[in-house]
Amino acid sequence: MSYLDELFALHGKVVLLTGAAGGIGRALAEGLASAGARMVLADLDLAAVQKLADELPGDDHVPVALDVSKTGLLERTIDDVLAQTGRIDVLVNCAGINKREGLLDVSEETYDRIMAVNLKGVFFLTQTVVKKTLMRTGGRIINIGSYNCTSMLGGVSVYGASKSGVAALTRSMAIEWGKFNITANCIAPGHILTPLTVPTWEHPQRSAYLRERITLGRPGNPDELIGLTLLLASDASGYMTGQLYNVDGGALAGGQPWPYDTAY
Repeated sequence: MSYLDELFALHGKVVLLTGAAGGIGRALAEGLASAGARMVLADLDLAAVQKLADELPGDDHVPVALDVSKTGLLERTIDDVLAQTGRIDVLVNCAGINKREGLLDVSEETYDRIMAVNLKGVFFLTQTVVKKTLMRTGGRIINIGSYNCTSMLGGVSVYGASKSGVAALTRSMAIEWGKFNITANCIAPGHILTPLTVPTWEHPQRSAYLRERITLGRPGNPDELIGLTLLLASDASGYMTGQLYNVDGGALAGGQPWPYDTAY
């Protein structure tokens, strides 16, 4: 094994990934498994993660039915996972939902559902995993945030608030759990092309609006999040914790310049 392989390899590691059947979750599952991890693939759609488990490189991946908003079931779920795997080394909180509505249109039901999955679920699942194993063994926590942790768009008020909460929660995790040799970091994807965002990118006006605000002028692909995830899951990131890492094609840098400003 080469130096780089050894630095970034995840052989012998167990990774619990929520939202594993989604566009980003599936890409991360493939990347982490390719680096040698044994995957615990958690999602509402059990059939989808069962199929994914069979398709990933490596053997003995574990599909799990999980609704992170059902906090009363989390302890039993983690006990079942540990009975099968014996350990959890890395937790990737990728499950998330959204509903596009203006501030004046959001119902309390919608607000509660988004917060329950995106923030409350992250809080209590991570708390459960730390109590059950990571506070004794150490490990990595990787929370998937959003471009909306830092910059907002119309119609995503509750989603943005929930993801901003995830970024703040990540810092709290890093501060309180560093003594257990746990690192906690947050990846904030920008405008990523997934089945859920295809309608936006196929809409002429919306896609033009977004492209102007992305320095690279295009949406990101889910697999462009794999490299940073591998870094944060591996030994290569041992001194990195409490951080928010934007993977946004330069959107927060300011988008594209006026052609009048750059004649070359």
